[in-house]
Amino acid sequence: MHPSFLVLQLHVATAIGALAARAHDVLARAGAGRERGQSTAEYALVLLGAATVAIVFLAWAGRTSRIGKLFDAVLDTVIGKV
Repeated sequence: MHPSFLVLQLHVATAIGALAARAHDVLARAGAGRERGQSTAEYALVLLGAATVAIVFLAWAGRTSRIGKLFDAVLDTVIGKV
């Protein structure tokens, strides 16, 4: 597995963890009214959807070498211009 892919995977996992912690905080403070509770539920569903998309993307990217090739091309371009 390409090292850049591992860094990307770690970054996404960290971001998902931070979003989950934020959602937990929001849910813990919810309860001031029905409208606020509805907004909190919608927020949690959006976070769940984003996490699902990220996991599906990482699963797809792990089976292909396209992400590694993309990082290599970007780094080669940057190094070539320096």
